[in-house]
Amino acid sequence: MSSADKNLSSIDLSSIGDCSEYTIGIVTSEWNEGITKKLTKGAVKTLKACKVKAANIIQIQVPGSFELPLGAKMLYQEKSPDAVICIGCVIKGETKHNEYINTSVAQALTNLSLVSGIPFIFGVLTPDTKQQALDRCGGKHGNKGDEAAYTALKMIGLKKEIKSTKTKIGF
Repeated sequence: MSSADKNLSSIDLSSIGDCSEYTIGIVTSEWNEGITKKLTKGAVKTLKACKVKAANIIQIQVPGSFELPLGAKMLYQEKSPDAVICIGCVIKGETKHNEYINTSVAQALTNLSLVSGIPFIFGVLTPDTKQQALDRCGGKHGNKGDEAAYTALKMIGLKKEIKSTKTKIGF
């Protein structure tokens, strides 16, 4: 749902089960740091509210959003988290750089998810203006870092649910 449809980060944390044993990686871009720090803070707050232990939240930083997939892959290979949340902000400028970066990052994170079998969450803001970014990192449209953490936890839960109900489908 888009922000225009009034999706203001109102998420129901009661639908999340026991997350005390989950390990979550967070990779944050240093570019647009004032925004990405707020997004990361929101993600961590949501993880802790769902009982993820502080020691099980592994955080690293990369220079920019384009480096998020490689940083996420490195974190995954070394720490084996249950999910990796990638946080960045690419504000549209005078050129189309934002389109190239956002598309590349989204595709790379999708590929990492499919190949690894764990969720790599796209927590990258793609606003036209700095004000739109500020509105989405704790402003009038909520904090999209909260939503990225919620998505990671829901996807881990889905994986565990599917794993516990294995059935044969004829092969």
